[in-house]
Amino acid sequence: MPQIPRETIDQLRNQVDIADVISQDIQLKKQGKNLMGHCPFHEDATPSFSVNEEKQYFYCFSCHRSGDVFSYLEQAHDLSFMEAVEQVATTAGVDLPRESNGPSGESASPNTPLYRLHEEASRLYHHVLVNTVAGQPALNYLTKRGMSRELIGQFNLGFAPARGEEDLLVKYFTQKGIDYQLMRASGLFTEDQTGQLHDRFFDRVIYPIKNANGQPIAFSGRLLTKKATENAPKYLNSPETPIFNKRRTLFNLDQAKKAARKEGHLTLFEGFMDVISAFGAGVRSGIASMGTSFTDEQVAVIARTTDKLTICYDGDAAGQNAINRALTMLAASRLTLRVVQLPAGMDPDEYVQANGQAKFQEYLAHAEETPTAFRLHFLKQGLNLANQSELLHYVEAALREVAKVTDPVERDLYIQQLAKDYHLNPATLTGQVQELAATAAPRPAYPESSPRQPRQAGTRRYQSTPPTTTTAPSTQAPPLLGKVELAQQRLLREMFHNPAVRSHVGAIENFHFVDRPYQLLDAAAKEQLQRTGADEVDVAQLMGELTDAKLRTIVGQIEQRVVPQAAVDETVDDCLAVLVDVAPIEQQIREKTAALQEAAALNDQQLITKLTIELIDLRRQEQKMKTEDVN
Repeated sequence: MPQIPRETIDQLRNQVDIADVISQDIQLKKQGKNLMGHCPFHEDATPSFSVNEEKQYFYCFSCHRSGDVFSYLEQAHDLSFMEAVEQVATTAGVDLPRESNGPSGESASPNTPLYRLHEEASRLYHHVLVNTVAGQPALNYLTKRGMSRELIGQFNLGFAPARGEEDLLVKYFTQKGIDYQLMRASGLFTEDQTGQLHDRFFDRVIYPIKNANGQPIAFSGRLLTKKATENAPKYLNSPETPIFNKRRTLFNLDQAKKAARKEGHLTLFEGFMDVISAFGAGVRSGIASMGTSFTDEQVAVIARTTDKLTICYDGDAAGQNAINRALTMLAASRLTLRVVQLPAGMDPDEYVQANGQAKFQEYLAHAEETPTAFRLHFLKQGLNLANQSELLHYVEAALREVAKVTDPVERDLYIQQLAKDYHLNPATLTGQVQELAATAAPRPAYPESSPRQPRQAGTRRYQSTPPTTTTAPSTQAPPLLGKVELAQQRLLREMFHNPAVRSHVGAIENFHFVDRPYQLLDAAAKEQLQRTGADEVDVAQLMGELTDAKLRTIVGQIEQRVVPQAAVDETVDDCLAVLVDVAPIEQQIREKTAALQEAAALNDQQLITKLTIELIDLRRQEQKMKTEDVN
């Protein structure tokens, strides 16, 4: 099999955020400097799985698995190293050059050319919008809707000009020599009866649709003028292709999921412009579906990203109906839901333009209501509550909603409100709610919504090779070690990241680490530093180069041995004292103990006595040297 150059693998590792890859399997939340989630490799009662975005590696505090993005895919999805590299390359939209006997231009995935085609189309549409006369009307339209140049660039908005003598995109890709069949498969074109391709989008503002990794996979075009296309739809979306499935796609998920890790929730809007306007107003967690009703697949994607969702729709009748449909779809999920209704007749885009960014953020923060509170208002639609029959019908429906609430305080709040509003006896309402709750069927768990269930991707290696610890709760710290091993870990961490420490240790004559694993890690780190010329070790790269899982685990542990900057010198001196003074004595104790066992097996009493006395003396020396346990 052709090999991929090491430099290419290193570049690829840096191009893809490991958190983006792992968050497709488990939900990650910001905790301190790292992201935390439930470990996919063992039953995890509390989040013990840490992802370091800065250094691009993962480490589990319970089962102690560790590695870079490639080793994660190898372990979590039972892939070979080459398969893991190719999956990451596909995610990044990168072709993998081969060192030998591979076909020229061989791609990591058959879909890679489609990703590249959409990327080029997106750049072209954006160029037309911001740099050409043809794009000026569309640019004026977006500017009037409150879009700044920065925001237009952030979402890479574009414009497909009206049809002229030649189709813009057809001409552009034909001149670049793009294969006809690839163009047909892209969804960017329509085909007439003669087989001639034509641009699918024309005279439309273009909204690139990206996947969770930020790659353009489709487009949505908003009609700019009617002219001769009176019957054309206001919005036109790309058809489904090998890289675009509208049931699984959420607009702006690539940016929103990063905000969700910090803020703890996503915000669902009705349309693309709502998401973009909210983003410009500082609300970065916004997403939208593809102009259709919510799907099971989209709900599952949200549930893997966060456990809290805010629905922010227009407050008019159409918006309320849309909220109700969304809540119905989400009812079986494990998401914590909140609803924000904007003033009737205003969508987020219009609210931002009318009231400004600060007011919009303030409104979102103070206008939240629970799904039950929304439903209690929604059920009143179309009813004349002055009519006793319709009032009874409403109260009965309202109590059924309240009966679904499991929190006793929240349930009592709704009962008291109903009793106050309609002059009813709270005790009577409570009794009815309890009867309804007792007979209600348990709410089913939504499929695939658990944040700890990885997506299905073949047999997972962790099912057949369970870690050493399968039920231990998270300790949020590396395991306790002996004095010598702990000294080796702490010293290596400082050597990884501090050139001055490396120089200091290197000046010690005949210094070497005591145990073989640390000798190997020291050698691997020095080799990387010499090869790259860097000042500190790239931990993710080091993990990726280690074929021994035990060594990757040790690197993960080493990276947790952080000491304050002011204590580095003292820590290094303490570690060296242990390794230079205590370690040799421990080694002698091990050797004498082995010799004593051999003498006992031979029943050599004279040698047994001699070795016993020597062991006692060594243990006295060891005890004398011991300082406070550095654990």
